[in-house]
Amino acid sequence: MKHEKIGPQHLERKAILYVRQSSAHQALHNRESSALQYAMRDRVTDLGWSRVETVDDDLGRSAVGGVAREGFDRMITDVCLGKVGAVAAREVSRFVRNSRDWQHLIEMCRVVDTVLINQETVYAPRDGNNRLLLGLKGSLNQHELDLLRQRSLAARQEKARRGAARRTCHRRPRRLRQDRGPA
Repeated sequence: MKHEKIGPQHLERKAILYVRQSSAHQALHNRESSALQYAMRDRVTDLGWSRVETVDDDLGRSAVGGVAREGFDRMITDVCLGKVGAVAAREVSRFVRNSRDWQHLIEMCRVVDTVLINQETVYAPRDGNNRLLLGLKGSLNQHELDLLRQRSLAARQEKARRGAARRTCHRRPRRLRQDRGPA
């Protein structure tokens, strides 16, 4: 299956499939989501790529805040060096959770002519309409995260107001002394 936005200049470079779950819990328990993300490899090969590198170093790492994501950084580096013809993920929201990283990825893909692929379509960041659509998707994703944070905070505050909030204290494990039992 070929696509009008994919040219020989894209296919001669490798494609990167980016796989990520936001937390260790998700990585362990959302197996179907992981399987669907890895299955995107078939879509990329159907679109014509013979070399597909899977980057899954960031499984269990959030894209929010200052968390180091070696896989994402390596992917950006390869894109900037012109080694990548396509960057794929099941959902474009898998790439980033903040606008700065998202805009940086789109801009680098535009500069070196790398397409972005998700389960639904192929985006060519050099095309103004595609770039606008990608920017809107990033903004909507950021807005959705802000709404989720606000709802969570409001729910905690309401629970506290009712007196139903509970905090758990983590007990430190007791160290055993070799000669006298528990410390």
